[in-house]
Amino acid sequence: MSDPYIIGYARTSTRQQDLGIQRIALEKAGCTRIFEEQESGAKRDRAVLAQALDQLRPGDIFCVWKIDRLARSLSHLLAIVEDLHKRGIQFKSVTESFDTTTPSGEAFFQICGVMAQLERKLIEERREAGLEKARAAGKKFGRRSAADPTAKTDKSGALAKAMLAVSRGQSLTAAAKEFKIARTTLTRHMAGTDEFRAEDSLPRVSNVVSLPKKPAKAS
Repeated sequence: MSDPYIIGYARTSTRQQDLGIQRIALEKAGCTRIFEEQESGAKRDRAVLAQALDQLRPGDIFCVWKIDRLARSLSHLLAIVEDLHKRGIQFKSVTESFDTTTPSGEAFFQICGVMAQLERKLIEERREAGLEKARAAGKKFGRRSAADPTAKTDKSGALAKAMLAVSRGQSLTAAAKEFKIARTTLTRHMAGTDEFRAEDSLPRVSNVVSLPKKPAKAS
């Protein structure tokens, strides 16, 4: 059986910090390849980290110098470790002596799995509690139905404002756009008012060519 492929990951938050200490420790740990990144640990979607994780295959070992080089929050760490476990990949941290290739390390995997489930449950409970609080305060969720009287009121109010704007000199097109009313709807309602101009209901550009009228024949 061949030796496992060990991939290392080193990270610093800024380019001013040196990766040398991490590199040396990971090389001593037997890393065949080391991915190095200079990015904030609070950022989850790190490009180099994603590349390192993508290179791993079942039976490989993912190695870091310290756990905080991998993740800065418990939820992020649990998500990564749980994913590694599902893929059959071992995890090792040099400084904290976490090594899932050992029996005690395997227990760490199991604990992380339980904690990840607990974290997801707590997030769901907090979300539901927030929604329930919002509902109690009268907040409604989802799109308004056509039968919702408030939806009709809002639409009528926008139409009235658009008609008023047209009466003050604004074009139909501009008013319809500003108050989010269909131009045809606004034209139809304006047709019965004194402020309506017939030319406003016509397209701005027309391909109709008007021919000169023939002079009337003398009687």
